[in-house]
Amino acid sequence: MQKIRLALLSGGNSSEREVSLKSGDQVFAALNKDKYHIRRYDPRDDLPRLVAEAPSLDVALIIMHGRYGEDGTIQGLLDLLGVPYQGSGVMASAIAMNKEISKKLYQQAGLQVPRAVFLDRQDPGDPAAVIGAVGLPAVIKPVNEGSSIGISIARSQEELQAGLAKAFALDRRVLVEEFIAGTEVTCAVLGNDDLQALPLVEIIPGAGYTFFDYEAKYLPGASSEIVPARLSPELTARVQQCGLTAHRALGCRGYSRTDTMVRGDDIFVLETNTIPGMTATSLFPQAAAAAGLPFPALLDRLVELALEK
Repeated sequence: MQKIRLALLSGGNSSEREVSLKSGDQVFAALNKDKYHIRRYDPRDDLPRLVAEAPSLDVALIIMHGRYGEDGTIQGLLDLLGVPYQGSGVMASAIAMNKEISKKLYQQAGLQVPRAVFLDRQDPGDPAAVIGAVGLPAVIKPVNEGSSIGISIARSQEELQAGLAKAFALDRRVLVEEFIAGTEVTCAVLGNDDLQALPLVEIIPGAGYTFFDYEAKYLPGASSEIVPARLSPELTARVQQCGLTAHRALGCRGYSRTDTMVRGDDIFVLETNTIPGMTATSLFPQAAAAAGLPFPALLDRLVELALEK
C-alpha cells in the first residue's frame, strides 16, 4: 500500500509556539510510519518549502494554536495550495478565534453565555460602568488569543484596570465577562457531517490556580482531569448538545472542543477551540480515548476526515 504523504505543521509565530512544537513532536511520534510518509514544516521558517512541495503532498495535519495557525490564516494558504487538512476551514477558524463574534453566534443559536461587554483600546470605557454590567469578580480576556493567554480575574476596580492594561497589550479588542463559579467541563466533537459528541472531560485546576490558565493547562501536574465528567446523565447529555450546537453555529468541521461552565442546572458556553491541544494527554485525546479511540487511531481518524472533506 502506498504511504499517505502527510505534512505535519507545528511551531509558527504565535505566543503558543513552544506548546505547538512539543505537540508536533508527540503527534509525529504517534503517527504510524508504515502508513504515512511525514514531512515536517515550521510555518515560521518553512513556508517557501511548503509552497514548493505542496504538489507532492496528500494531506496536512495542522498542530498549531493561536494566531497564524488556528485563526484561518494557514488554512487559507493550504486551500490555495490545494492541500486538504484536518479541522475547520478559513471562516469557522477565524470566527471561533474571535470571542466577540463567536459569543454572538452562540446566543443566536440559543446557547447561554456569561454576561459580557466588549471594549476597544481606543475607547476602553468606564471601569465602574463595566463592573455595573457584569459584576465582580470579572474575567478579562483578549478577544483574539488562545490558551488563556492574557486572561485575568478582577475582584476590584483596581484589578479590573490592571487586567485591561494587560489584555490591551495583546489585542485591540477585549472581552470582560461575569465570572461563573461552577464546574468546568469541556465537550469534544468529532466528525464532518455525522457528528459525535465524545465523553465529557471535567477540569480541576490545581491548588494555587484560580482558573485554568496557561500554566495550569501545560505544566505537568498543575491540573487534573476526570473522564467522564461527574455529571448526571441528563446534564451530560445537555452539555454534549451544547458542544454540538456550538460546533454547528460556528460552522466547524472535522473536530472541535467547546469549553463550558456548569452551575447547578445552568450551562454557560465559554469558547470553542478549532484545533484543540493535541498531545496524548491533552483534553481532546483523553475524551477520544474514553470513547475507545487511542491517540494514534484518533490521528488516523483526523486524516480520514481531512481527506473526506
